[in-house]
Amino acid sequence: MTTCSLTEAGRVTSVARAVTCALVCLAGLPAVAHAALGDIAPPAEAASPPAHSVAGGEARMASYTDAAGTTVNVYIDARSRRIFAYTWQGPATPNLDTLLGPYAATWHSGAAALHAAGGDELHAARVETPSVIVETGGHMRGYIGRAWLPGALPVGITERALQ
Repeated sequence: MTTCSLTEAGRVTSVARAVTCALVCLAGLPAVAHAALGDIAPPAEAASPPAHSVAGGEARMASYTDAAGTTVNVYIDARSRRIFAYTWQGPATPNLDTLLGPYAATWHSGAAALHAAGGDELHAARVETPSVIVETGGHMRGYIGRAWLPGALPVGITERALQ
């Protein structure tokens, strides 16, 4: 990956070189930004299609495939446009710190406590806190999981609907 800084761009004598440096930096960014749990979904994730209705229109679900080939489903409250859940299935676990956003620290603490108590299993774990629930499981190149905000589930949606 090529990197450059605004300082480097400012030192070049040509405006064209500065613009080229900025474009090279931007080329390394993902094409679509994915929001974390609790965030308002970016228009690309809330758009119809490929999003489809869940529970009679109370929510929408959009999917994308990450760089590792894992399919990630994003569940969006139809009224507030906030992301209330993620599910995934594929050869690698997605970056949970990114998906969980502000809930990542709570998940890490819960996972550490579960591990210390011997409550986690080799191929599956469920970390349940009042603010976030994260289930992970699977085996090499076959990972599944889901994470959701129990207090943010829209009316008519239960955890069973998150697949």
